[in-house]
Amino acid sequence: MCFLPYYTPSGVAVTNFSVATSRSWTGQDGQRQEKTVWFRVAAWRRLAETCNQYLTKGQRVLVTGELEEPTTWTDREGNTRASLEVTAQTVRFLNTRAENEALAGGWGQTGGQGAAVGGGSGGDAMAGGEEDIPF
Repeated sequence: MCFLPYYTPSGVAVTNFSVATSRSWTGQDGQRQEKTVWFRVAAWRRLAETCNQYLTKGQRVLVTGELEEPTTWTDREGNTRASLEVTAQTVRFLNTRAENEALAGGWGQTGGQGAAVGGGSGGDAMAGGEEDIPF
């Protein structure tokens, strides 16, 4: 388990993790530039439990969901900072089995190629049940 889900007082599972999106380009001066934006992701219910069970640090995922209003604050140096959060509806695991084994240090932890799980706001996380996950 990479992430520890917690449970609301009513027993609903919640897991939070971060996802980075990067883009790169060549500036007018010919220098390569890169920008990375981090998103906090909140997964609920069965999706939270599935992410907790299968998601590992460094794994590539595709998250779809609802983008929440940014949270802003002032850091110790007086700079205004913002945090973007997505409430996940689906999380798609994109790594191949070999990539996941490399992330796990060769211990044989596997993940699905293109396996999608959903259910961020209700219902079952996976339509066919966990036995249908190809990993």
